[in-house]
Amino acid sequence: MPTYDADFDALSDNNSHSLMVRLVGPDKRVLDVGCATGYLGEALIARGCRVSGVEIDPESASRAAKLLDEVVVADLTQVDLVAHFGAASFDVVVLGDILEHLTDPDRLLRHVTKLLAPGGSVVISTPNVTHGSLRLALLQGRWRYTDLGLLDRTHVTFFDRHGLLALIEGAGLVATDVRRTTADPLGVEVDVDWKALPPGVIDWVREQPDGLTYQFVIRAVVADADGDLQVMRTRIDELESELHETQARSRELEVRSERVDEELAAAQSRAGAAEQELGAVHSTVTWRSLSAPRRLYGRLRGGPRP
Repeated sequence: MPTYDADFDALSDNNSHSLMVRLVGPDKRVLDVGCATGYLGEALIARGCRVSGVEIDPESASRAAKLLDEVVVADLTQVDLVAHFGAASFDVVVLGDILEHLTDPDRLLRHVTKLLAPGGSVVISTPNVTHGSLRLALLQGRWRYTDLGLLDRTHVTFFDRHGLLALIEGAGLVATDVRRTTADPLGVEVDVDWKALPPGVIDWVREQPDGLTYQFVIRAVVADADGDLQVMRTRIDELESELHETQARSRELEVRSERVDEELAAAQSRAGAAEQELGAVHSTVTWRSLSAPRRLYGRLRGGPRP
C-alpha cells in the first residue's frame, strides 16, 4: 500500500492541496477522510481549524495522530463514520484524492453528508481523466499505470467534469465552487511520445475543454428544495463554456503573435540580405571606378551658380 505525503505551498493557485485549504476556510471543524500522514490537516490547523482524520494505512495514521485531534484507522468501504463521530459533527468533510480509489464513491459521498452540520460543506479533489496527456497517450495506444499521478495504479474510478458533477448532484449536493489545477499535456508523468504524433494534434488537444485540467477541486453543499441545484448546474455549464472560449481565444492570439514574429524575422532576414548585397556592390571595381566622377559631380552641384 503506497504512503501518500506531500509538502505544498499554501499560497499556490495551482496546487490541489492549497486550493482545498482555501475552500475549507479558517476556524472550522474538519474531518479529513483519507488523511494520510496529516499534512493537509496540519495546514488547516495553522488556520485555526480542529481536524480529525480517517486513514486505512496504520503507519500513516500513526504519523497523522501526532498532529490531528483524532485519527480513526478504518476501511472506508466498511466503517460507519456517523456512528463513530455522530451526525452533524463537522463543518467540512474533506475528500482529497479519495473518490478515485473507491469502486462505489457514491455510497461514501452520501454517507459523509450526514456528518455535516447546518451550512456545512464537502471539499473534493480528484484527477481529471480527460487531461490532454491521457488523450495523447491513448492516441498512441498507451494506458500505463504509475505509482502516483493521473494513472496511479490504485485508482479504480475515473472522472471527467460532467461525471464528477453528476456524482455530486446524485448525492444530494450542489457544487458552489469549481476550481482546477492545470498542467501542460507534455509536462506530466504520463508517457507520451510527442515526436511521433501528427502535426497540430498537440495544440488541438491543448485547446479542448479541460485539456489542461489536471485535477478538479470542488466545494459542495447540501442542495435545498427551491431549485438552487438547477440554477447552480446551469451556472457551472456557463462557466465551463466561458473557460473553453477563453482558452480558444488565448490560443488564437498566440498563433497570431507567432505569425507576426515569423513575418518580422523574414523582413529582418530580407533587410540583412539587401545590406549584404549593397556592401558587395560597394566593394566592386566598377563602383570604385565611379567614385571620382561622383565626387566631381557633387562639387559642381554644390558650387556657386553662374
